[in-house]
This record gives sequence, structure tokens and C-alpha cells, in this order.
Amino acid sequence: MTEGTLRPLRADARRNREKILKAAVHVFTTQGLEAHLERIAKEAGVGSATLYRNFPTREALIEAVYRNEVAHLCEAAPALLAQKPPAEALRAWTRLFLDYVTAKYGMIDALRAIAATGDNPYGHSREMIQAAITSLMDACMAAGAIRTDIQPTDIGAALEGIALTSAGAEHRRQAERLLDLTLDGLTVRP
Repeated sequence: MTEGTLRPLRADARRNREKILKAAVHVFTTQGLEAHLERIAKEAGVGSATLYRNFPTREALIEAVYRNEVAHLCEAAPALLAQKPPAEALRAWTRLFLDYVTAKYGMIDALRAIAATGDNPYGHSREMIQAAITSLMDACMAAGAIRTDIQPTDIGAALEGIALTSAGAEHRRQAERLLDLTLDGLTVRP
């Protein structure tokens, strides 16, 4: 069967895969990338065979975790816009961006090693994230909540800079203060 003709996963298999990915983020973030995969299986509540059936190698798991984190981050933008006023949605999404970067930061060496083999774990992640930022900013601008002279790429660069200088749980408060400062600078004042 070719990749384009793969059948969708059954609901239980999809749930197991999601549990593994969620557990892997937690274990890799708290114990490092060399953590035993059996620990991830145990935390996910699945057997080792289920983990290896989904992710035959550590690299496959790390790449899937990264891609899953990007997907969750980007899917959050329309969900937040449906639940909150645009400016609040943007502010909430920037906190999710910090979570994403913290997880990515813990996996960066492994992601670089995967990229060095010729695989591209990053794929279209930059474009996907930029599209999420654009949708949030467009909604904020349409609501008159933020300045219109700022580009989504400017916000993306600011978010990346904040995340790079404040990555890690120990710097979370500083990162949130910097995000607030940046977002306050965007706000339209009456």
C-alpha cells in the first residue's frame, strides 16, 4: 500500500497514538530525549508493542511528537477565535506558542539530528504557524483591537525571539511578561 492510500486509523488506534504522543511530550520534556520508550508506553497506558507499532524508532516518535505539537498549536487559533474576543484569543495563543517552544526546545538536538539525515521534521511548520498568526491578527485588526501597521511576520519574529531568549520552564514568567509587553504595544489606544 502506498502512502497516499493508507487507511485512516481506527478510533481506538487513533486514541492510543494520541496518548503516546501526549505522554512522549511529558516524558521527553521532564526526563530528556534519552528517556526509556517503555516509560512513555507506561505513562500512555499502552503496551510497548503498541508504541513500537506506531513508532518503530525513537526518531520516528520524536518527529511525530514535533509535528503533532505544531498541528495542535495551529488548530488552536480558530478554536480560540470561536471562544474568545480576538485580542484575548491572540493573547491565549501566544501562551500556547510558549508551550510549543518549550517542548521543541527539549527536542532540538534530536530534531537537528533527524534533519541531518536528510529528513525534514520541520516540513511546513513555519508556514502553518505563520498562517495561524495571520488569522489571529486579521481578526484582531477587523475588530479594531490592534494596530494595522504590523505584519504577521513581525509578530512571528517577536514570538520567536521571546521564545528563544526565554525558553524553558524556569523562564516562563519572564517570557509571559515579554509577551504582554509586545501585545500591549500592538493594542489600539482610544
